[in-house]
Amino acid sequence: MFASFSELFVRRRGAARLAAATVVSGLVTAGGLAGAGQASAADGTTQSQGGATATIAGLKTFGTAVIHGGTGDQHVSAGLFEMSVEGGGTLQTYCVDLHNPTQRDAEYHETPWSGTSLGTNKDAGKIRWILQNSYPQVNDLTALARKAGVRGALTEQDAASGTQVAIWRYSDDVAVDALDPQAEQLADYLEKSARNLPEPRASLTLEPSAVSGRPGERLGPVTVRTNGGSATVTPPADAATSGVRIVDKQGKAVTSTSDGGQVFFEVPEDAA
Repeated sequence: MFASFSELFVRRRGAARLAAATVVSGLVTAGGLAGAGQASAADGTTQSQGGATATIAGLKTFGTAVIHGGTGDQHVSAGLFEMSVEGGGTLQTYCVDLHNPTQRDAEYHETPWSGTSLGTNKDAGKIRWILQNSYPQVNDLTALARKAGVRGALTEQDAASGTQVAIWRYSDDVAVDALDPQAEQLADYLEKSARNLPEPRASLTLEPSAVSGRPGERLGPVTVRTNGGSATVTPPADAATSGVRIVDKQGKAVTSTSDGGQVFFEVPEDAA
């Protein structure tokens, strides 16, 4: 997942949802967000109040699961997807929408649980627990296997498929098992051990999301909230010609900030 657990909202209809700490239409983030978040300012465009945007590539580490249905058993791939984050970095995600296949190169945006199926799922907090207590957040597979009572070696493929199966049992309320015995033992352990955890905050938000004032004034402050180590601050694309600068309280130019940091906008007196 992101540094916390957030879900993404898919922009294209028909694509599956992702489950991260906040909300993805079909996926949830399982690993860390590689690279800093990016806060941007633009003129005349609608901006998201925060969160990451990422493009899904495909399954990276996976095994096989068996869905038991009224018409018979169905074998499906189960495991970790990889996503490329806008501005740099990657995410590893699991699926929380078994019956809607993902679409390669679909773009997802981080949004609260309330914007997805997790908002009405009483077990959403248990899915977050599974993400925090299994692979890849827990990457010591020997220790994970011992804790889960797995008999035999636990491979990355076993860990990913077992984790996905446990998530599907709570996200889709479906009868599903991992084909590999070790993966199935892990799935059973995660399902039985899961406890409800609260929804995490978004990876990046701006408070407030917009400010206004007169030309010649220093506008703000805007407080940056991030669960990452830092956030890169990018000025408007036309900053060189408009003269608008992003600064701190003392008027010094800001290029990065941390959680709780405040930024201001210096607008020239002759600005439109």
